Amino acid sequence: CQPLPKNLLFQLLGLSIATLTTVTQYGLHFTLMSDISLESNSYRVIHHTAFYLGICLSMTLILAALLSSAATLRESRRLTAMGFFCFALAFCGLIPTACWRYMHSTEVEDSMMDVYDLVYEEVRRNGSSIRRQELTAIHQAFLCCGKHSPFGDTTSVESRTCPSGQVQGAGQDCLQQIQDFLKKHLDFVSTLLGISIGFTVYGMLLTSFLWFSIHFSSNLDRKGKYILR
Repeated sequence: CQPLPKNLLFQLLGLSIATLTTVTQYGLHFTLMSDISLESNSYRVIHHTAFYLGICLSMTLILAALLSSAATLRESRRLTAMGFFCFALAFCGLIPTACWRYMHSTEVEDSMMDVYDLVYEEVRRNGSSIRRQELTAIHQAFLCCGKHSPFGDTTSVESRTCPSGQVQGAGQDCLQQIQDFLKKHLDFVSTLLGISIGFTVYGMLLTSFLWFSIHFSSNLDRKGKYILR
């Protein structure tokens, strides 16, 4: 029963991934941008894909931990093999996710800033009431005010959409604020991905060792037993 405390760590890791995935899916900043983004923008696709992938990974890790615990208690090779398969499945999902994170590190950031640029320029050009409400909601969520622009008439946009008490000179530039917010969030995601990959490899090694231990111990139990005919 030695691996049981370690299996608890795998369950906590799975719950951590599920919590981060839920925050990413239903957090104010992310849902606001997802609702505003157009179909042509890639942010909405990335947003929903990250949610479903995170939930699948968390459930797989939790299931692997439960199967490993049951296999340890019952000394079942079948449950141990199923636990190894779940760890391997999680590993196969984590590696492509980590590769995508580092190879497309700016895609999420660019797509989210494109959403803000679209809303900002539409408010600047025609002053749509719906777009103005969306821009105001972004300013309130990110605690920012407008953006640095070469156009000279942008102060009217900030005066209508920025939170009270903020002006462009004193408020944070929204593009920079969005970039800083995403950097902190994605750094946390990268850290959790690295920890998950390390623990998943450890889980595969642990279940392999457990399977061989159960296999050889069951063979030793049968040693020296004969059937007389």
